Amino acid sequence: MNKLLTELIGTFFLVLTVGLVVSSGTPLAALAIGSVLVGMVYMGCHISGAHYNPAVTLGVMMRGKIESGEAIQYMVAQFVGAILAAFASLHLTGGDTFAPAPGAGVSVSIAILAELLFTFALVLVYLQTVTNDKTAGNSYYGLAIGFTVMVGAFAVGDISGGAFNPAAAVGSVLVNALMGSGNFGDLWLYLIGPFAGGALAALVYKVQSA
Repeated sequence: MNKLLTELIGTFFLVLTVGLVVSSGTPLAALAIGSVLVGMVYMGCHISGAHYNPAVTLGVMMRGKIESGEAIQYMVAQFVGAILAAFASLHLTGGDTFAPAPGAGVSVSIAILAELLFTFALVLVYLQTVTNDKTAGNSYYGLAIGFTVMVGAFAVGDISGGAFNPAAAVGSVLVNALMGSGNFGDLWLYLIGPFAGGALAALVYKVQSA
């Protein structure tokens, strides 16, 4: 239970931060998102592994560091945390909702590719800095993970929406739709791209570590 609670809390604050900075319109949104992820990773890595992202959990499962049954429980906790965070953001901002969406004129294939590439980078960084015996005991893993998300958000946020996280996408899209501000039309992009990126990262990790 302590692992699942940690996954819920970490995902909650990650997605809450996304909602609040998107609502505020700050140009430094990516910096805030990457920074809160750094803090949450250091908070929970020794307890649950600090996945906070179903794509990361998929990669860790394919890596052989978590069983499929526990991985499903992790994902459920992450989705619940993201949904609660989207509702919390809604109330804190007085009714503003948020949801990832491709940029104007961006094709579906480009949006999926952007999500795939930077989720791939995130999961590969996670696997190499958190699960590799050769980097065991390092103190930089949280910075590496948070900075990767920050760079991805800056680099392709205007292209794909910069989710890199199926839980964050589901939570925000669900609440956005429930409030009548959007629909589920783009949600599949943020499931296929990140999950494919996470799976590819696990395969590449095995080749790197062979």
